[in-house]
Amino acid sequence: LVHGDVFRPPRKGMLLSVLLGSGTQVFAMTLVTLAFACLGFLSPANRGALMTCAMVLYVCLGTPAGYVSARIYKSFGGDKWKSNVLLTSMLSPGVVFCLFFVMNLVLWGEGSSAAIPFSTLIALLALWFGVSVPLTFVGAYFGFRKRPIEHPVRTNQIPRQIPEQSVYTQPIPGIVMGGVLPFGCIFIQLFFILNSIWSSQM
Repeated sequence: LVHGDVFRPPRKGMLLSVLLGSGTQVFAMTLVTLAFACLGFLSPANRGALMTCAMVLYVCLGTPAGYVSARIYKSFGGDKWKSNVLLTSMLSPGVVFCLFFVMNLVLWGEGSSAAIPFSTLIALLALWFGVSVPLTFVGAYFGFRKRPIEHPVRTNQIPRQIPEQSVYTQPIPGIVMGGVLPFGCIFIQLFFILNSIWSSQM
């Protein structure tokens, strides 16, 4: 009954395609980093090697992000390819960098030795805009040149009416019900772990 509505383009197809592209980039980075770590290239004795490898891989894997985002966005029937590429290369890294920069400002203000030097931030920005963004454009170029993904069934012109949802199927109650159990489990475990640690120190 729902086969005619399964492949209907979403209302926010741009955001979905951008997040899918960024997720592909993170997923590929994680896989390659884990492979390098399992093969012994990233020694635990070398402090910071894992994070450096992850950062370099994330920057260099901009091409898959642009490709996936462009293919998905084109299959949704989108035509704003410039916005798609810019958002893919800027949205997720921009949010992460802004949060990182704000936390680093707090560390600078407190005079902490864990604060990242300003030159390192400039180097990260140079890697982002000099390597990751152009690679995302390259991937998007090849993605938009491909034919749109063909769906196995045709989408109905008139969307089906969605019946009124009950209370427990609404987003907020679903989030609360889905989060209470993991939170309670982790909270109880942490309570006993930290309580035993503090009791032994006192």
